[in-house]
Amino acid sequence: MNNQFRRWILVLAALSGAVAVALGAFAAHGLKARLDPYLLDIFKTGVQYQAWHSLAVIGCVILARILPSKAVLYAALFFIAGILMFSGSLYGLALTGMKWLGPITPMGGVCFIIGWVVLAVAAWRSA
Repeated sequence: MNNQFRRWILVLAALSGAVAVALGAFAAHGLKARLDPYLLDIFKTGVQYQAWHSLAVIGCVILARILPSKAVLYAALFFIAGILMFSGSLYGLALTGMKWLGPITPMGGVCFIIGWVVLAVAAWRSA
């Protein structure tokens, strides 16, 4: 994949990291008094997964320059999809209480798992 595509993925990852920090601060200072502890934990779980997978996306962009495989960037795309579905559904569930968002969370988790497996396959094949 070309450099412009990698650059856009890197920009998305950096912005996602910034949003994760902002949402973590929002949870610690703005939501602590408004949400019950269970919903606050749900929100914080979304923040943690978003932060970790934002770093994973950045790692994929770096690895894409080293490993000659499109699979590394596909892994990054799965991580991004996972962030949107997993973390996004947890944020929505915690803030709105809409239970129908619950089934979206596991789909995001599956995207995370697929991303890690695709990354492992890319690493294995590069040897």
